[in-house]
Amino acid sequence: MKTDLLLIPMSARYRDMRAAAVAAEEAGFDGLWIWDHLRDPDAESGPGVPEAWTVLTALAEATRRISLGPLVLNVANRHPGVLANMAATFQAVSGGRLLLGIGAGGSQRTPYAAEQRAIGQSVERDEARAGKVVEAIELIRRLWSGHAGFLRPEPPPPIIVGGFGPRMASIAGRHADGFNTQAMHPRLADLARLARDEHTKAGRNAADFILTVFAGLDERWLKSDSRVRPMLEGIGVTRLILLIEPPFDVDEIRAAGALLTDRR
Repeated sequence: MKTDLLLIPMSARYRDMRAAAVAAEEAGFDGLWIWDHLRDPDAESGPGVPEAWTVLTALAEATRRISLGPLVLNVANRHPGVLANMAATFQAVSGGRLLLGIGAGGSQRTPYAAEQRAIGQSVERDEARAGKVVEAIELIRRLWSGHAGFLRPEPPPPIIVGGFGPRMASIAGRHADGFNTQAMHPRLADLARLARDEHTKAGRNAADFILTVFAGLDERWLKSDSRVRPMLEGIGVTRLILLIEPPFDVDEIRAAGALLTDRR
């Protein structure tokens, strides 16, 4: 099971994000992720939120080994055709290190609905938003095949769908390459099984399916005598993503990496 970091972007500054990314790579982490949000739902004013795709592209130039991905891109914010070309370009910039996380965006019940309305986007029903994810995946894959002369990524990055329930787990299994949810989700094993079953029904090998989960950065996820890591590994988790808040203490990142290295 690989271990990644996620840099929470709310009120973050790029120079701190870059320093954290470099420290994470040097410390031995396997991947680096950023949330795709455009404003802080808990702050009416403040420094704002750096845009995920721009930051990730810059970090691709600042690093050499570590995988990079958005967790997860709201398909309502970028036309899937444009996103397909963005992802293919990112693969060229990064040397094939992209993990393409996409999702349906926040529902009307979440604080992120205000973010969507602020940029002129309507917040549709759950079923409609889920359907947009399927449509996005289908278009992205079609364009990646070289359709109509579009840029082809080498290699095509895995598409990982984020969600918290059976609808999105099923979509991830049937249409995508992976599923992302909470590490401590009470139905994690059930969602993982559902996604893999759908993957098999779609004619693909469930052993290749990518299951990623996220949690806060804590020693219990890293120490050699951890009980939670074997639990995740038993469910078949591929990548454990640990969240860290700005301003991103590089000493904390290095210390976490040292615990991680002790496990290897």
